[in-house]
Amino acid sequence: MEDLPEALVIETLKRITKTSDLNSLSLVSKELFKIEGNQRGAIRVGSGLCTATKALASLCARFPNLRKVEIDYSGWIPGHGKQLDNEGLLVFSSRCSSLIDLTLSFCTRIDDSGLACLAHCKTLVSLRLNSAPKVTSVGLFSVAVGCTNLYALHLLTVRKSTV
Repeated sequence: MEDLPEALVIETLKRITKTSDLNSLSLVSKELFKIEGNQRGAIRVGSGLCTATKALASLCARFPNLRKVEIDYSGWIPGHGKQLDNEGLLVFSSRCSSLIDLTLSFCTRIDDSGLACLAHCKTLVSLRLNSAPKVTSVGLFSVAVGCTNLYALHLLTVRKSTV
């Protein structure tokens, strides 16, 4: 496998669509692990993300070219570990420079200061917030001002906003 040109390996990886297959393939060799990590453009993370800030930092290091990220804490209970918080968003926004599309669902520990961190994501085009009870219009304004490429802002159950 190491004798194949990297361009051929990348082209092969593009044809694999199932995440489970990509995960399995990345276990074959260190080279495939690195190439697959650089090629992955989207991830979806659920409530099993323990110690969210550390895990998110690891995910950003493993997948440096993420363009689409969905974080969903629906069904989360305290026994699942810590939720993503403002500090996690700071880590995330500083390490995912290619981010275009972000969905945050049931991330109850994120507030306006966390959204202000997202203002550093200059390439962000779409932001979806689903059930973000601590977010107000102040945080939304920070995103709108900082993310100059923002085209779509989807708000579902953002109680304190006056948009």
